[in-house]
Amino acid sequence: MALERLQKILARAGVSSRRAAEELITDGRVRVNGRIVSELGSQADGRRDRIEVDGRRVVLEHPAYYILHKPRGVVSTLRDPEGRPSLGDILGRFPERLFPVGRLDFHTSGALLVTNDGELAEALLHPSRKVPKVYVAKLRGDVDTGALEALRNGVELDDGHMTAPADVIVLREESGSTWVRITIHEGRNRQIVRMGDAVGHPVSRLARLSFAGIDTDRIRPGEIRPLEEKEVEKLKTAYLVPARARRLGQKRSAAHAARQAARALEEVALEGDGGPLEAEDAGWEPLDLIEGADDAGAFDAEALPPASPRPRAPTRKPRVADKYASPQAARAESPRGARRGVGRPGTGAGPRRGGSKKK
Repeated sequence: MALERLQKILARAGVSSRRAAEELITDGRVRVNGRIVSELGSQADGRRDRIEVDGRRVVLEHPAYYILHKPRGVVSTLRDPEGRPSLGDILGRFPERLFPVGRLDFHTSGALLVTNDGELAEALLHPSRKVPKVYVAKLRGDVDTGALEALRNGVELDDGHMTAPADVIVLREESGSTWVRITIHEGRNRQIVRMGDAVGHPVSRLARLSFAGIDTDRIRPGEIRPLEEKEVEKLKTAYLVPARARRLGQKRSAAHAARQAARALEEVALEGDGGPLEAEDAGWEPLDLIEGADDAGAFDAEALPPASPRPRAPTRKPRVADKYASPQAARAESPRGARRGVGRPGTGAGPRRGGSKKK
C-alpha cells in the first residue's frame, strides 16, 4: 500500500474525523512504529506500519456503510455515562468499529447513517455540502400561513442564528396540532425543535425520514441494513468527490502563491545584490533628491525643472489608398488606372469582366 498522510489513515480507520486526527497528532498521542509523530503531513503505510493512538493499535477495516432506524429513547452516542440506552447497544454486535454520522435527539427517531469511513462522514457533516435532511414534525396548534412562510424563509433562533430557507409542506391537520414535512440543509443542534419554538408552535413529535437521500422505508425502528453499492457511490459522488476537489484546489492555490512569491524574490535579487532596491535602480527619485524640495519633502512646483518635451511619433508617407474611401477609388486615381479609365464617371469604362473574343 502506498504512503498516505497519517491523519487520512486515522480518518479512514474510523478513529476520528480528519480535523480531529490532526489534533491527535499535534498533541503527541499518535505513534508510528513505536515513535511519537507530532508533525502534520507525516506519512505512513496503513497496512505495514504499526500505528497507535493512545496505546491502542489502529487496524484498517473494510469500509462499511449502514442505515439505522434509530428508535426513540436512545442516545446517539456509543456509550452513555447516565446508563441510558445508546447506539453501542445496537452497533456492538458488528465486527467493524462503526460510529454515527451526526446525531439525533433522545426523543427523535428516524434515519441515522453509521459507518467506519471517517473521510465520508466528515464530508457529509461539512456545512458547505448542504446535505438534505427530511423530517416529519407534529407542531402544536393550527399553523397559519404566516408561520409557514416564516419557516420557509428562515427564522431567528434563540442564539441569534438566522436559519437558511427550508422546504415546508403541510401533511395534515388535526385537532390542536399540525403535521408538516420539513427539509433543511443545515445541521444545528435541535434545529427543528428550535424553529418550532421560534414561530410559537412547539414540536411534540419528530422523526427524520431521510438523510442525504437515504431513507428508512424498508426497516423498522431499531433495525439496520447495509447500504447498497449504488447508494454508496451516490454519496461519494455527491459529497466526497467535491470535498476532495476543494482540498486539491486549496493546495494548488497555495502552491501557486508560493511560486509567485519565489519568482518575485528572484526578480528582486536580479536587480542587485538581493537586498532592497535603491532609488536609482528602481528608476525614480525620492522627494528629497528632486530639485526644489525642502527638508520636509515638500517642494515648489515653480522650482522644478521644466519637463522635457514628449518625443513625437515618426510620421509615414501616406499611401494612395489612405485618401480614398474604397479600393476601387484608389485604383481609379492611380496612374495605371487613369490610363485605363478604370471606374471614372463618364468614361464608360469599367473593370473588364470576361471580354469578347477577337475575331
